[in-house]
Amino acid sequence: MPTAVKPHRRRRCEACCQRLAIHMSVMDIFGDEFNKYRSPLVSRYASKEMAYNFSDRKKFTTWRKLWIYLAKAEKALGLPVTEAQVAEMESHAEDIDFAMAAEEESKLRHDVMAHVHTFAHCCPTAAPIIHLGATSCYVGDNTDLIMLRDGFDILLPKLARVIDRLSNFAEKYAGLPTLGFTHYQPAQLTTVGKRACLWLQDLAMDMRNLQRAREDLRFRGVKGTTGTQASFLQLFQGDHDKVEDLDRMVTEMAGFKKAYMVTGQTYSRKVDIDCLSHLASMGATIHKICTDIRLLANLKEIEEPFEKEQIGSSAMPYKRNPMRCERCCSLARHLIALLADPLQTASVQWLERTLDDSANRRISLPESFLTADIILSTLQNITEGLVVYPKVIERHILHELPFMATENIIMAMVKAGGNRQDCHEKIRVLSQQAATVVKHEGGDNDLLARVQADPYFAPILGHLDNILDPKTFIGRAPQQVARFLSEEVRPLLEPYKAEIDVKIELEL
Repeated sequence: MPTAVKPHRRRRCEACCQRLAIHMSVMDIFGDEFNKYRSPLVSRYASKEMAYNFSDRKKFTTWRKLWIYLAKAEKALGLPVTEAQVAEMESHAEDIDFAMAAEEESKLRHDVMAHVHTFAHCCPTAAPIIHLGATSCYVGDNTDLIMLRDGFDILLPKLARVIDRLSNFAEKYAGLPTLGFTHYQPAQLTTVGKRACLWLQDLAMDMRNLQRAREDLRFRGVKGTTGTQASFLQLFQGDHDKVEDLDRMVTEMAGFKKAYMVTGQTYSRKVDIDCLSHLASMGATIHKICTDIRLLANLKEIEEPFEKEQIGSSAMPYKRNPMRCERCCSLARHLIALLADPLQTASVQWLERTLDDSANRRISLPESFLTADIILSTLQNITEGLVVYPKVIERHILHELPFMATENIIMAMVKAGGNRQDCHEKIRVLSQQAATVVKHEGGDNDLLARVQADPYFAPILGHLDNILDPKTFIGRAPQQVARFLSEEVRPLLEPYKAEIDVKIELEL
């Protein structure tokens, strides 16, 4: 007789079967997706809207829209394009047969012509006039410019939200004294809010740069194979005005105010430099901000948000690693490095154009915007949950303040009738003695105790608490914060008031 299976083993077998069934189901759904490299910029980090902005669906539906704009404008200007042809194209603008397009491209080795054929297949009536007079860059370059414009439109409200959150933080802590650092050595006091304004000033510069880059973008328009518009001049039988009208009409349909007046086959690749340089500059800003927060986290003065069930280290349960700031720094370096691509690409575009820009731009343009999108979302999350520990900050101040207060002590003694040089020498000796205790004996800074114990300083002992009040060491920091936020920062956020309160949730 067969041996009976024990209950606990049977349960294990059932559990294994369930896991296998789930595994097979996942493989059915995803096929071989897990067997291929997937960019973490999309699979792990980027927002859905930015991922879509550079997706194949956005790209190829935009191509079809551009062909429709061209057909509409050509019809309006008297070319033999019918209403039925335009309507047929419009009815199939979204239903792209990607499998057919891929098959066509494998045969033709030309992505634009593959999609012309695919579009023509579902628009037989319009087939003769699809892409009429145009070159590949009509759809390729114009679509890139639309994606760049729309990418900026995604980034700018996100940057505005970061500035808004950090502005609130700066205002809240405008008067909280903290140690300033130069060379990462304790320096004169500043305030937590004033330091945040240093971050804000750089972000405000980035905001203005991104706004300018977005507003400076123009459309390539309808320029033909080498930018001379020769094919369109021929279509319109030498009518220059109609060629210009065609360029203007398509530009307006695409949502641009202006087109570049002169192009080669492509728009100037310096446009890519202009866009990506400002993104790289913003990457440098965010790297600096997040590095500062990481340094302050080490001092336990400020921390990024830390979830209730978040694990800081697999081996050290007590740790609260600044992983969000580290992610920003890591990705910001990638964003900065990407700027080298458009710089080199623009420099090697021979005459009217070479194709060695194409493969590079397929990577560098989307990755720059995707990376910028990720670090802005992450920084928004950080700035919405920054934690400040005033008692730790106060302890650090009190540890260093006696040395910083020496000049104030000297001035107080002079006012009380003392001699500056004598007082300076007294303070110098006592400071050296206190420094020896700190550095060689590992003790606390006891300079104040030494001052209080020395009869020489008796005239000012009753005022020592006021002399050592940290708020007397921060200068005009609170007033600077208030004016800066009022005059520089708040006006910058006005265009984004409707989008400023949107919150984001980080998936990972």
